Amino acid sequence: MNAPTFPARRSLLLVLAAALPLAACGFKLRGVRELPFQTLFLNANRHSELTAQLRRTIEAQTTTRVVDDAKGAEAVLDITENKIEKVILSLNSAGRVREYQLRQRFSFKVRTPEKEEIAPVSTIELRRDLTFNDTDTLAKQQEEELLYAEMQSDLIQQVLRRLQSIRRKAR
Repeated sequence: MNAPTFPARRSLLLVLAAALPLAACGFKLRGVRELPFQTLFLNANRHSELTAQLRRTIEAQTTTRVVDDAKGAEAVLDITENKIEKVILSLNSAGRVREYQLRQRFSFKVRTPEKEEIAPVSTIELRRDLTFNDTDTLAKQQEEELLYAEMQSDLIQQVLRRLQSIRRKAR
């Protein structure tokens, strides 16, 4: 067996040198999250995109199973509000819109199937600014859709972090 050549050693050293700062700063892949309950029922519109994405994310990133019946769940997540709006921030000198703000307000609570509160109502508010130009209408429409999709992904990650931080009462 031949010893590694100088370029191969050099490449190996470069890879190790690049990985060293990541290890030193405490970087770690996210991995699986632990939620304080084994089964969860989503009390929301089953056909909404948000509910479907929330369900997929919980099943993919946690050990918790999402069930189809509240009676078979250890906890119930009630979505109490999901409001999306587009507000005018500024106008140009001709009175046309120059800038919008996209807003999403989402509230939820967690309870047992017997309606005993596990976590009180928690609200998440997201905002994104969007500049607007009449000449780029199609591009700005696509940018708006992209921002809403990014806001939804951010929202779901925040919901998971809040679910993860719930402390269950000892029975």
